[in-house]
Amino acid sequence: MSLKLYFMRHGETTYSITGGYCGELDPELTPNGTKMAEAFAAAYQSMDWTAVYVSPMKRTIATAKPLCTAIGMDMQFRDGLKEIRYGEWEGKTQEYVKEHYPEDYVRWLAEPAWNAPTGGETSVQIASRASLVVAEIEQKHPSGNILVVSHKATIRIILCSLLGIDLGRYRDRINALAASISVVKFGEHGPLLEVLGDRSYMDDELRALEGT
Repeated sequence: MSLKLYFMRHGETTYSITGGYCGELDPELTPNGTKMAEAFAAAYQSMDWTAVYVSPMKRTIATAKPLCTAIGMDMQFRDGLKEIRYGEWEGKTQEYVKEHYPEDYVRWLAEPAWNAPTGGETSVQIASRASLVVAEIEQKHPSGNILVVSHKATIRIILCSLLGIDLGRYRDRINALAASISVVKFGEHGPLLEVLGDRSYMDDELRALEGT
């Protein structure tokens, strides 16, 4: 049996609805976000899970909880799976940032790999910390199904790093809607993307919520 990582973005929050910058902020899931987590647990609890790694934020913990409760498995928390730190942009809208941090915003938009939000993190920094978690998982679990519950930017950056995609293009190449699942299989030729952004386990009403 090979190693498979199931990267799951947390369920819907108020910020994933409004598009405000939310990295270190710690909002709860919305009621629909909780329904997403419960739907995932219902669909995936019969799978043979080896471990569950989770970003230690309220929204990711709440997303992983229904499955962990159903299968009787503890979460393993890793700071490396946290969302991008947006620094001074935390809680601000895109319009506010464009007006008050125009130069930093343009640089970050053009090349986020090496330019950070004001006081925040670059894509390279995120890839560096997140890759340590992936390496730990590979070392501890040569095979099995591993759930990794993280955040929108972090998951997209991890996938770019694993697949050899320019880290500065993570927003242009990969999408990760709320509670979507992307699966990477590790084989003799390295990581293989088998599933990207799947939400077929949800009902039509939940799936209609894009959760950008």
